[in-house]
Amino acid sequence: MQNVAIFWDKVAENYAKSPISDMDAYQTTLERTRSYLSPEDNILEVGCGTGSTALLLAKDVRQITASDVSGNMIKVGSDSAERDDVSNVRFVQAELFDNAIDNGPYDAVLAFNLLHLVEDTAAAVARINGLLKPGGLFISKTVCQPGAGAPLKFRLMMMVLPIMQMLGKAPYVKITEIGAFEEFISSGGFKIIETGNYPASPPSRYIVARKK
Repeated sequence: MQNVAIFWDKVAENYAKSPISDMDAYQTTLERTRSYLSPEDNILEVGCGTGSTALLLAKDVRQITASDVSGNMIKVGSDSAERDDVSNVRFVQAELFDNAIDNGPYDAVLAFNLLHLVEDTAAAVARINGLLKPGGLFISKTVCQPGAGAPLKFRLMMMVLPIMQMLGKAPYVKITEIGAFEEFISSGGFKIIETGNYPASPPSRYIVARKK
C-alpha cells in the first residue's frame, strides 16, 4: 500500500490539473450513475482520486464517503469540497481493505478507473460485496482489453508500461478482457444489470451490478 500511496501522492498535483480525456464518455457515465441513485442513499466511492466525481454526485444523494490511498489526492478533494461548500462528502485516506473505511452497509459502492489497478480483482469484488446492503449496487468503470484493432496509442502504452513500472513512473496495471472481468463480478455475488463502453476504444467497461 505504501508504495502505491507514494506513487499517487507524487502525481496528485498534475492529476488534478489534467483535463478529462473524453468528456462525452465521462458525462455519459455520470448520467447513467445518477439514474441509479436516490436522495436518501449513503454511498461509498473507492479510488476517488481528487474527488471530482463524488463532488458532482453529492447533490443527488444523502452522503458520500470518498476514499483514496493517496493523502495528497484526498487533500485536493477536501479543499475543493470546502471551497464549493459541499458538506455531504466525507474524504478518507484509505485503500479498499483498510479499516478506515467503515463497513456501512452502503446503498451503492462506486469504483471508477480503479479495478485494473488492483492486483487481486476477486478479493476486491468480495470486499465491495461485503460493504453493500442486500440489493445494493456496485457501479464501476474499468479499462479492458480492446481485442483486434487496438489503437496505436494503447499498444505503445502497453509496450512501455513494464519499463515505466520498473522506473517507478507507472503503477501496477492489469488489463483484462471484458468477458473475464465481468465473470469476476458475477462470481463475486452480483447480478449485472447494465453494461456499456464509455469510451468504446479502448473500452472502458461501465458495469452496474446488484448484490444478490
